[in-house]
Amino acid sequence: MTKGTTSFGKRHTKTHTMCRRCGNRAYHNQKKTCASCGYPAAKIRSYNWGMKAKRRKTTGTGRMRYLKTVNIRFKNGFREGVKAAAPAAASK
Repeated sequence: MTKGTTSFGKRHTKTHTMCRRCGNRAYHNQKKTCASCGYPAAKIRSYNWGMKAKRRKTTGTGRMRYLKTVNIRFKNGFREGVKAAAPAAASK
């Protein structure tokens, strides 16, 4: 048996499947951990030596369904349940 071409032909099982947290094909079937996000660990996997990877995953690269409204609400002092003031009457 050789170490090269013939051995590579026998590779037909998948070591990594889809991760339920990050969606990447990085969840290791035997280790039961994701190589990309670190699932099932509580904290998202990130390292300082991987600055580009951090940049791809950081806040602001997704939809920010909640965070994009926070800045507007902060400007108004987080007011709630108050009716908007009527606009000033137009001059004649």
